[in-house]
Amino acid sequence: MKPVTVSTDVPQTPEQVYGFLDVMAHHERFTDHYLTDWRCSGPDRGIGSRATVTAALGGTKTEVAIEVVEADAPRRIVERNVSAAGRRLAHGTYTVEPLRTGGSRVSFTYAWDRAPLADRVLAPAVRAVMRSANRTVMRRLATELDRHASTAGS
Repeated sequence: MKPVTVSTDVPQTPEQVYGFLDVMAHHERFTDHYLTDWRCSGPDRGIGSRATVTAALGGTKTEVAIEVVEADAPRRIVERNVSAAGRRLAHGTYTVEPLRTGGSRVSFTYAWDRAPLADRVLAPAVRAVMRSANRTVMRRLATELDRHASTAGS
């Protein structure tokens, strides 16, 4: 299946964005419209930080295990996602790039390494649902970054 990428531009520096994204528990704030019942484990941040969540998309619910497997501050965080009883394996990659005008472009790419037959058969619909959910993630991330920056500066 082809990956899905969404992006947003934010006023925060790459270091500020990365610092926020690096903390696994922060992800609940901007993904809880479709990822619920967050249970974090392992280190709070960086490689090895983990969460188990319930994903509700397209009328189905499934448990997803998320683990940070690569980190390259302040540019990139890669998470491995395992769901559908191990039949779905994917990687979610956050990329943070500085903008010439200041601030950052934050991109998130969801790429399937292995997918159940139903996902593959319905690939265009599955990709559309993921793109829509992750566009909302990017909008909510921008809002949470603003909130985090205002409380960190207090």
